[in-house]
Amino acid sequence: MIVVAGARGMLGRDLLELFGDRAQGTLRDDMDITSRASVGTALKRLRPHVVINAVAYTDVDGCETNRELAFRVNADGVRNLAEVTAELGAKLVQVSSDYVFDGNGAVPWREDDAVHPLSVYGISKLAGEESARLNPDHLIVRTQWLYGMHGGNFVETMLRLGRERDEVAVVSDQFGSPSWTVDLALAIGALIGKNCCGTYHAANSGSCSWHGFAEAVFRESGMNTRVRPITSGELGRPAPRPRFSVLDCSKLERDTGYRPEGWRDALKKYLRKRSSHGEG
Repeated sequence: MIVVAGARGMLGRDLLELFGDRAQGTLRDDMDITSRASVGTALKRLRPHVVINAVAYTDVDGCETNRELAFRVNADGVRNLAEVTAELGAKLVQVSSDYVFDGNGAVPWREDDAVHPLSVYGISKLAGEESARLNPDHLIVRTQWLYGMHGGNFVETMLRLGRERDEVAVVSDQFGSPSWTVDLALAIGALIGKNCCGTYHAANSGSCSWHGFAEAVFRESGMNTRVRPITSGELGRPAPRPRFSVLDCSKLERDTGYRPEGWRDALKKYLRKRSSHGEG
């Protein structure tokens, strides 16, 4: 059995759909990852062979003022999962982030590149990676710029703003790879299927700025909303962001044969899917 912690989130729901009867999702009432006792009770009852942790405190700016909560969820919670899964002989899959890098580069980041997080969120996610390694049978999957059907995300924000305004301002000096949770779930499935261990990067291929991503969202949606480029400094967010955090996913393709599709194709599929579900 595969246990998916965080079953109501964007990624969690796509993972459950992918694995079907082979998986069972848990919510906080079933298993509070910040409680060692709760994790032990739940996993000893379920006896999974794989646990995928899709639980995280992902409010990047909120982490700056809620450092204790960020580490309790993103690091200590992972330690609880790692210790119990190790005791049970189960694999732990920990979803991590491009924010473990500082973004001071110009070529896609590889798994063995030096990490240097800039924000509390990034530091807490890196601590989570270190916690995951307490289970020798661990799989750390770094990803970025996620969007999906089952939660708030950049695409939905742009679509809402596009209905309300003629123009939106979006940063043009941060670069990454927009990634659909359906494709991330497929990557995780491929890694589990090949019994891969260690650290991997998984994101849709290609890259753009947030500004370019917003333009694509409007164009593919048939909206005429203008996108005005601004700098990160002009936006003035509390937490620093990596300027260039594109991930090199060649190790994923090499070890599993799975190559995530281009981000533009993924975006088109996502927009068609939400339209078929009657979302405006």
